[in-house]
Amino acid sequence: MSEGTNIEKIDLDKVDWRGSREFFESLGETLDRLNDKDETYDFTWVGKRKAVVEAGAPINKTLRPDLDASKNWDTTENLFIEGDNLDALKLLQESYLGKVKMIYIDPPYNTGKDFVYHDNFKASVENYDEDTEYKNEAGNIQFKKNEKSNGRYHSDWLSMMYPRLKLARNLLTDDGVIFISIGDDEQANLKKMCDEIYSEDNFVDSVVWKKRYQGAKEHYHAAIHEYVLVYARNKGLLEDFSMTATDEFFKKYFKGRDAKFNVRGGYRTQPLEAGGTMDIRTNLRYDIELPDGRVIKPKKQWIWSKERVQKAIMDDMLDIVLKPDGTYSVRFKQYEKNEDGVRSRTKPFSIVDFVFTQDGTKEINDLIGAGIFQFPKPSKYIKHFIDIISAKDKSYTVLDFFSGSGTTAQAVMQLNSEDGGSRKWITVQLPEETDEKSEAYKAGYKTIPEISRERVRRAGDKIAAEHPDAKVDYGFRSLVIADTNYKEVYKSAGEQQQSTLLDVVDNIKDDRSDLDLLYGVLTQSALELNRPCKLNDLEGSNVFLYDYFSEVSGLAACFSSSVPEETIKEIAKLKPLTAVFRDSSFATSQDKVNLAEHFRIISPETKVKVI
Repeated sequence: MSEGTNIEKIDLDKVDWRGSREFFESLGETLDRLNDKDETYDFTWVGKRKAVVEAGAPINKTLRPDLDASKNWDTTENLFIEGDNLDALKLLQESYLGKVKMIYIDPPYNTGKDFVYHDNFKASVENYDEDTEYKNEAGNIQFKKNEKSNGRYHSDWLSMMYPRLKLARNLLTDDGVIFISIGDDEQANLKKMCDEIYSEDNFVDSVVWKKRYQGAKEHYHAAIHEYVLVYARNKGLLEDFSMTATDEFFKKYFKGRDAKFNVRGGYRTQPLEAGGTMDIRTNLRYDIELPDGRVIKPKKQWIWSKERVQKAIMDDMLDIVLKPDGTYSVRFKQYEKNEDGVRSRTKPFSIVDFVFTQDGTKEINDLIGAGIFQFPKPSKYIKHFIDIISAKDKSYTVLDFFSGSGTTAQAVMQLNSEDGGSRKWITVQLPEETDEKSEAYKAGYKTIPEISRERVRRAGDKIAAEHPDAKVDYGFRSLVIADTNYKEVYKSAGEQQQSTLLDVVDNIKDDRSDLDLLYGVLTQSALELNRPCKLNDLEGSNVFLYDYFSEVSGLAACFSSSVPEETIKEIAKLKPLTAVFRDSSFATSQDKVNLAEHFRIISPETKVKVI
């Protein structure tokens, strides 16, 4: 010990040996239990196992058409589904498996003020505060306010999201992509969950949205942003993103002007020097010789070939600046337009700063009235994501299963009107009731789906007026999730009473229409729900021809109380892929045998079903 060292003397009598002993004993026990070989990285929460099971749990539900709430039912290919989105995703599993190119969702951010869906994995109804519940017409709780005081605050949100994201992945095409809006409260947890469901390798980006011009009076930073997490079904098959930029974008970023301005507009510059992630290529390591005799050497290599650089020099496509240290900065020009004067698509930024929350509020206020719906996303914002995923394909399907006021549907229609696309949309919204004191309720909107459908109708009319020559599908088929079409007829002998035996002669519920039965069959048969449907009269019976164009196509369905033999023969002559009938339409077993025999003789390739 060197002389003069100042050492503090510890009075051992004042040391809390009891507390220290308990700590070390606890630490020792913990270390004894640990086995490095058994440790793995895992993201879990209370209720995760049940959430995983919930994703695969079957449901006894169907989709019932609502023609009165629809727009252009006979011609539209868009779908508006009212009901719990977990049920909706399960009902769509077969019909749209691998058929949705893009999903955008704006789920509850779990800020402590949001409602979280009440699924089977949640606690019992008795444990909930009635003041924060939402009940459907049957009195069942569908979601509740998730307060931060809740001991499972994060777990409940994760358990709600997991099965929905798991099922959503199944619907994506191989080159499909999902965009998920989220705030700071659950961004980190959502990222971990998506890494598990979609794989870390399929993480595309975390986009930052500058949603406000300026922040409120927060204690620390002025909060002006939120996020969009982007995941691909298979990143290796994902098309490079590019965007059709707005006037504002070009004015902001393409400020350069040269002799080509009148034809090609403004330009911005990008480095010609290769970044650190680019592999070394000997053919890209060369000196650039300028016409004035200057020679520029790369630090590593260039991203263009020598021939391309020489052509760029001759075409005045390079921007070369002498830096104070005597080296040169070499950048190439990206023009607003191509050589034909047509605007080029450009690479989107990971920060979206050209549209704001205020734009979404003004947009919906102008459409359906002030104060009807709070804090909707701007359609321009969602349209940006729909636009960037493909420069080639303009006919894909977009799904939003947290649709709110219907912004995604408007964004799809708007983009189609601008670029001639024929994209289709599917939106899902829970039948949440509006508060009796709200402006929405006073205006006659009793539920959020009512607001959403009216917004979509008015948005379609507005876009059609602004783009009279555009051929856009402004309609939608409105479908409502409901209990099965079939009566509960599977009972044991002891459960069945003589007085109810006659009730099971017809296994279809009394309040179900022929169209209800058709859509039940479509869902069970894994057929898309937006295909052309015609109602024909064949020998005095109503017959649905669904997605039928010629022999060996589509489905023919007849649900009349009695189906004449001549009607059966006429249906068989059409030779559809599938023919469906109602069980109670046939009085005897012999009638069913005759049905099968007619199709065996006339159309043996047709699959005959009796429900």
